Amino acid sequence: MSFEPSQFADSARAGRTVWAAGAYDALSARLIEEAGFTAAMTTGFGISASHLGQPDMELYTMSENLTVVGKIVDAVSIPVIADTDTGYGNAINVMRTVREFERAGVAAMIFEDQESPKRCPAAANEVEILTLEEGAAKIRAAAYARNSADTLIIARTDAMDEAEAIDRGQAYVDAGADLVQPISKCFSDFDGLARFREAVGVPLSLQLLGWLESDLEPGQVEQLAGLAVFPLVALMTASAALRANLKTLAERHTSAQLPNGVTSMGEFKAIVGFEELEAMQGRFLVGRDA
Repeated sequence: MSFEPSQFADSARAGRTVWAAGAYDALSARLIEEAGFTAAMTTGFGISASHLGQPDMELYTMSENLTVVGKIVDAVSIPVIADTDTGYGNAINVMRTVREFERAGVAAMIFEDQESPKRCPAAANEVEILTLEEGAAKIRAAAYARNSADTLIIARTDAMDEAEAIDRGQAYVDAGADLVQPISKCFSDFDGLARFREAVGVPLSLQLLGWLESDLEPGQVEQLAGLAVFPLVALMTASAALRANLKTLAERHTSAQLPNGVTSMGEFKAIVGFEELEAMQGRFLVGRDA
């Protein structure tokens, strides 16, 4: 199943859960599409790690993130949800961020209510968040700046208290958010998420990390979410496989009997579209056989 932009937006807004995985570059996005996911989300955690070798603390700039996201959009035909962090400044900066990422072709953007520069709550012990009023103003600016009603604005609140998260979620929906995303540390069970979903009045965007990944059944996720993402499985899978194989390679100086299998050259050429480009060369390059 694949989505046109309006179908993706309609499904998410209606709570017909769109399942996605987190991409950190164009190749991982292609593998996500090949696996059968109907959407991909760009993970700031993964982009910071893979392109800078640094933690997710908003060390990269808006334009650096945009460059990676644009290449991911170009590499796949499924909708791409962009992790746009804090919007890289105040409400005016958010407006530019929305215009730039929408122009790049993303189907949705996730904005969080942390102070800038942010810190990933999955890794940091403590984060600082904006006042409710400023958080809502940034979501209002994002909703105002989008050119297409099919571009979803997803508001993430990093509040760790349930009552505060509900207040913020409601304010962000009033400001124009299509979905609201709590962080896993705010809740400890399905019932808490269900209370949050009922209070905010729109489907949730769930990042399946921590207990959400280990404890929730798919059917429970689908009761709550318009968007459900496994943001770090691809990154952590690649990291584990690379570490194990490279360690063995460095020790033995042979690729025989590596701990993890490797993709064959033929398979890899198919993944990156080698045959299609060869066909284009034959069709369009002067002096080549058709």
